[in-house]
Amino acid sequence: MPLTLFDKIWNFHCVTARGDGKDILYIDRHVMHELHAPHAFKELELSARTIRRPDLTMSVLDHTVATKPLAVLGSAQIKGTKAGGLKYGFRVIDVTEKVHGIGHVVTPELGVALPGLTLACPDSHASTVGALGCLAFGCGTSEMGHVLATQTIAMKKPKQMRVVLNGCLSKGVGAKDLALSLIRTLGVDAGRGFAIEYTGEVISNMSLEARMTLCNMTIEWGGRTCLIAPDEKVISYCKGRSGAPKGTQWDQAVNYWKTLFSDQDCAFDRQVQIDCTKISPQISWGTDPSQVIGIDELVPSEDDDNANSTEKLRGALKYMGLHSGQAIAGQVVQRVFIGSCSNSRLSDLSEAANLVRGRKVAQGVTAIIVPGSNSVKLEAEKLGFDLIFKEAGFEWRNSGCSMCAGANEDVWSPGDRVISTTNRNFENRQGVGVRTHLSSAVMAAAAAISGKIVDVRELFNEGTEK
Repeated sequence: MPLTLFDKIWNFHCVTARGDGKDILYIDRHVMHELHAPHAFKELELSARTIRRPDLTMSVLDHTVATKPLAVLGSAQIKGTKAGGLKYGFRVIDVTEKVHGIGHVVTPELGVALPGLTLACPDSHASTVGALGCLAFGCGTSEMGHVLATQTIAMKKPKQMRVVLNGCLSKGVGAKDLALSLIRTLGVDAGRGFAIEYTGEVISNMSLEARMTLCNMTIEWGGRTCLIAPDEKVISYCKGRSGAPKGTQWDQAVNYWKTLFSDQDCAFDRQVQIDCTKISPQISWGTDPSQVIGIDELVPSEDDDNANSTEKLRGALKYMGLHSGQAIAGQVVQRVFIGSCSNSRLSDLSEAANLVRGRKVAQGVTAIIVPGSNSVKLEAEKLGFDLIFKEAGFEWRNSGCSMCAGANEDVWSPGDRVISTTNRNFENRQGVGVRTHLSSAVMAAAAAISGKIVDVRELFNEGTEK
């Protein structure tokens, strides 16, 4: 019987089927962060259990850490996570370590996430590592406690959807634009109950880091998880990682990874075809990731926006200080944030640096760059990106989640209009009354230079990109 990529990994890890319709799935790796780890430890204490495989367990301090140089932010969550690490004997990656960073960035870097593995994380954007062919699930803290104690998770097998991305992306359009366009087209609930597999010409041509951005955003249209079949780009990326197999085990692993693809004539519950050729740079106008338009479009009205109820549309426009029918381009911005698990990798910083080189941040704009990991930061500094950003007037920060969730010191003021490379633009997420527009890193950089929302292609056309 032909099997999907998802079927192959699920079936290999399925321990047994329960009578309630759920399967018991073996989990290979556990990755936590400090917001939820202490709560999972309380679950263990209440049930008088311990962590079954501390050697397969890791926690990263990322959500509440300070990113300003020399700043120290010691939250109760950080202290609780460190205490749990000492008690249960698992690794906690602190800010002082060379391998520190955002969890979804460092797990691939360290080889914790690998093709064909299952991974559990109490964070909704666990699906990021689906770009490697790693089957990852976000879970609740109580559920995480069970995973830590038993090395398994009870789950109903999701339905399956294949998203075929055809054509090619034009200049100035990247994975973030594709993800936002996809959410806008399909809606925030289209993936609910589904495991998604991305495939097609666009995926084949994408860098691995771009695939991570796309997979990261899958949860924003309701997907339970997602996968991309591992190819030579993935195998090359994984080779030599500290957690990757070595010697003959590496050869065995690669042979297995090469079987991880969907068989011809396998069955999906739904299939979607997307022509990506005409996608323009995208920017959100509202307060969820589906409220998005192309930079050359107008803010929708009640008549032309079928995806939102009248009440929802009016509420989003009021919060964002916009009105129907106006251009999004030209809106003055006060803040720009380039970072988060969506767009903080080296390729994101490279694209932004190329645009920024020789230019200056507009007067009245505060712009910050937060690399996704210390490894990314160090490599960017070797390439001189930090100097480019500093000379332009950007703040160059240490790694961490920073402005993504407002769980640390990085929040801004009511009424501030922010261009952000994060994955969510919910009301008050980056500070009470802060108006967040989601975009790619290069679109955010263009806004910082221009002092307003602008079509990045206009800056390309100036002929000053180097």
